[in-house]
Amino acid sequence: MNRTLIKNATVINEGRTFTGSVLIEEDKIVAVYEGTIPVSANDAAVVDATGKYLLPGAIDDQVHFREPGLTHKGDIASESRAAVAGGVTTFMDMPNTKPQTTTFADLEWKLQRGAETSVANYSFFFGGTNDNMDEIRKLDRNRVPGLKLFLGSSTGNMLVDKKQSLERIFGEAGMLIAVHAEKEEVIKRNIAHYTGLYGEDLDISFHSKIRSEEACYASSSEAVELATRLGSRLHLLHLSTAKELSLLSNKLSLGEKNITGEVCVHHLWFHDGDYGQFGNRIKWNPSIKTLADRTALREAVNNNTIDIVATDHAPHLLSEKEGSCLKAASGGPLIQHSLIVMLELAMEGRFTYEKVVEKMAHMPAELFRVDRRGYIRPGYYADLVLVDPKETWTVAKENILYKCGWSPFEGYTFHHAVWKTFVNGQLAYDNGRVNDEVHGMEVRYS
Repeated sequence: MNRTLIKNATVINEGRTFTGSVLIEEDKIVAVYEGTIPVSANDAAVVDATGKYLLPGAIDDQVHFREPGLTHKGDIASESRAAVAGGVTTFMDMPNTKPQTTTFADLEWKLQRGAETSVANYSFFFGGTNDNMDEIRKLDRNRVPGLKLFLGSSTGNMLVDKKQSLERIFGEAGMLIAVHAEKEEVIKRNIAHYTGLYGEDLDISFHSKIRSEEACYASSSEAVELATRLGSRLHLLHLSTAKELSLLSNKLSLGEKNITGEVCVHHLWFHDGDYGQFGNRIKWNPSIKTLADRTALREAVNNNTIDIVATDHAPHLLSEKEGSCLKAASGGPLIQHSLIVMLELAMEGRFTYEKVVEKMAHMPAELFRVDRRGYIRPGYYADLVLVDPKETWTVAKENILYKCGWSPFEGYTFHHAVWKTFVNGQLAYDNGRVNDEVHGMEVRYS
């Protein structure tokens, strides 16, 4: 039997921070010790974690690993390697690939590919379209985190815009519906307005004017109305505006909420004043908004109006990010640096370390009802991350693992570093090296 003892770590888990140790047997945690370690643990391989933070592995509910069909810029193998290097042990991949994951057969292909190539634990959203309700009915709800709808066009153009289709999906799907909410009519109107004034060659500063607060709120509020009227379980992805926060509540516990919200690390880190420095590298859909929006989103994380923090990891080649704001690809690679970004913000006092763990591990597990992940508890899978809180390092080409080869954080010096990552009790990442012999498990939902 494989036994590992992680000894004398600073454990951050379930709202507490304490010096403790964790015993792993095979793929699961069997004991969490605070203080003295029993003699019975002495036959285990020991990892001395003195001075290191021990966290549950992060769960990222929104990634685009680009396989199949877009593998020149990312694939399940490459991006899952980056994930474990960043302390993310479980991911939920989105359906806007080629072909799109909108049939049962395409979902089965992805699950098989994940089993073959993913270092991290893997799961895949199913895509809703204007006409695939029959395929949605075939889904095993224990094997998918939910249904993804694009209420505004984005990469892959899976726009669902027919009122009858939306009513049917919200009324009949019987599962969590996660939405990309931007109002297509507002976006088109804004494009016509600004190109009429300034021509087609609009620079990046126009992106947040085109994909505006109005575009986001108009779509999010319509989704909330549908879900409320039809009794659906709605999850609003990558919220980017202060105004949208009025659609959410922190008056209920997460388990009691029918409408939940996510924010991504780039909307917590950047604001529209950064376009001048970073240009198209920080072009995302929804767009980066104002400093006031960023402040409101941070506060919403702290007061539990927003439920989880994720990435919307979406790699593109830098050549695809060139051109005007109407032509450059939207999205960027984030998963290797997301946990470190949040820990950096915690160091600055924006969040507590306990809040970071809550929003990146505990609450994603609760929101999606993930089976035995997201916590450091006996009986749970040993998805664990050891972080060195005193290592200073700079993001550079030579330490970036994304297949696309770049990061919006290049040149930034962080003051925390992922030291080791365990996936189901196996050491998947060790101080700069990924163990490609490790294979993650398919995530199950209860």
